[in-house]
Amino acid sequence: MRSRVCAGEAWRFRALSTTLGYTIPPNVFGPGLALAHRGTLIVNSRVRVGENCRIHTDVNIGTQAGFFDKVPKIGNNVYIGPGAKIFGAIEIADNIAIGANAVVTKSFSEPGITIAGVPAIKISDKGSERMVIKATELLHDPKKLAEFIEFFETKRTPRLKEP
Repeated sequence: MRSRVCAGEAWRFRALSTTLGYTIPPNVFGPGLALAHRGTLIVNSRVRVGENCRIHTDVNIGTQAGFFDKVPKIGNNVYIGPGAKIFGAIEIADNIAIGANAVVTKSFSEPGITIAGVPAIKISDKGSERMVIKATELLHDPKKLAEFIEFFETKRTPRLKEP
């Protein structure tokens, strides 16, 4: 169940949205949302997206033309690539990867696939498994969280020394 947002939080959220260049109404995304970069991102207030969604810039998730209530319902652990457009009363299953600049106007009910193109079609049986960090699982499993932190501490690129 999604929580309600108080007035102070709403103001802070709107200010941050303006600074970072996105338009996401409160209570649209489930827990674990990952915004890959700052930049244009527009999401209709009636859209519903599951947990652990990773979304890139220049994405638009909206209504079918001429309607205010025909919006997408997107599952858990979905990766949405840069420039993707998702419109209409459609459903996207769990663990789907949506390719860059894809235009998705029909439902995809098969979980764990990759879709791309204009219009979007299934292009692979590989889904979003290696593209999405399941933050909701990390929070509930201290061992996974420790492994995640260790991975990034050992694999990060060393900073260049300043002259």
